Amino acid sequence: MSTPHNHDFAAVDAVVAKSAATADFWAESSAAQRAGLLRGLATALEQQQAALVAIADRESGLGEGRLNGEVARTAFQLRGFASEVEAGVPYRQVDDQAITGAPPAGRPRLTRIQRSLGPVAMFSASNFPFAFSVLGGDTASALAAGCPVVIKPHSGHPELSRAVFDLAAGVVQAQGLPEGLLTLAEAPNRTAGTYLVQHPSIAAVAFTGSYQGGKALWQAANARSRPIPFFGELGSINPLVALPAALEKDSENLAKTLAASITLGCGQFCTSPGVIVLLESPHSQLFVAQLAEAIAPIATHRMLTPGMQQGFEAAAATVAANATPLFTPQADGAGPAPRLYATDAASFIANAHLREEMFGPAALIVTAKSVAQVVKVLDAVAGTLTTTLWGLDTDSDDNRQLLRAAQRVSGRVLFSGVPTGVAVCHAQQHGGPWPASTAPQTTSVGYAAIERFLRPVALQDAPNWVLD
Repeated sequence: MSTPHNHDFAAVDAVVAKSAATADFWAESSAAQRAGLLRGLATALEQQQAALVAIADRESGLGEGRLNGEVARTAFQLRGFASEVEAGVPYRQVDDQAITGAPPAGRPRLTRIQRSLGPVAMFSASNFPFAFSVLGGDTASALAAGCPVVIKPHSGHPELSRAVFDLAAGVVQAQGLPEGLLTLAEAPNRTAGTYLVQHPSIAAVAFTGSYQGGKALWQAANARSRPIPFFGELGSINPLVALPAALEKDSENLAKTLAASITLGCGQFCTSPGVIVLLESPHSQLFVAQLAEAIAPIATHRMLTPGMQQGFEAAAATVAANATPLFTPQADGAGPAPRLYATDAASFIANAHLREEMFGPAALIVTAKSVAQVVKVLDAVAGTLTTTLWGLDTDSDDNRQLLRAAQRVSGRVLFSGVPTGVAVCHAQQHGGPWPASTAPQTTSVGYAAIERFLRPVALQDAPNWVLD
């Protein structure tokens, strides 16, 4: 590796060495061992919930209600992956018995198995201090797949990260498991983070964060002499298409629902709806007025970090310079005041500045002249985690066009409700075409996430001891 060695890198080397020493043991561990660890982590997290939530609220300002819900989700995920392990998901085999005779009908015996990748570098997210952090879905799914995890904590919640890690290390020790199964790499800067990604013993990376940071690490993973999988979630503007037929039914309540979604968590959700696409219509005009009225007075809490607020203000200023503000933001309280901007579809399609993600309490309204133009708006988005389609209740050529466009650019398509809120289940897909994620065929939420950290291997004419 070409990067100069220093104290920070030595610390990374030490924890990765512990992780690598554990890899074979954990890859060959039993379902009972893996499930026991995952359930033990969930129980320990719940037992210290009150103290951990207090730390998280002090560091993030997200509020006890939101954070308690996040702990519940994190424990639910851990136990859910334990059940997947007990159901044999990471141990599945496909066995084709030998057939006597010449090819192509004749063949040797082939058994397809799944092999754990090895140590996973997990970069914690800023906006979910529990569910996408030390014991979040990436860690849970990697452990379930038989991979030790090197945790890179987020600088936005260092005290919480250390407290949760200490809790987890205690569970590992109490169960008599190797220390290297879960390690903490407190890389203090991007250079050390890049060093972690390029460490020869790291076999895969899971990342949730900014486009700039994620892209740099993805490039570092691919620049290795032996590139490794990089499962990154980088950014998403999550368009919501509201057809006049839907707005005609109940535009006022839809406006209030959407305003709450845009500002939920001070807009710091990766699935926050950032682009609202409407057709020219009196119903759309009324909806815009109702949405502006609903969102303008909403008071937000402080953002996760000063840097995040600076990033939001810069992105909002870029959009404001290329679109029309629909109201003057009220004086900022604890957090930044909500923003709402408007433009036409042709401008949105032509101007990349209007497609910049505003990671905060803001959205851009885009008005189109036709369904065909709405499709062009969605195509201009290129890649997003979600697309919401209101008003596609009946089968028609127009609705099929919209559905095809939504499926092209997003990993999850909603036909009602709002995209903020992601269920942990088998059918979930949390990923999308670039720049939403670097591996759109995978998900970071839901039980299919385990598949990221398993590699298929075909064994030909294997002796019985190999397959037992």
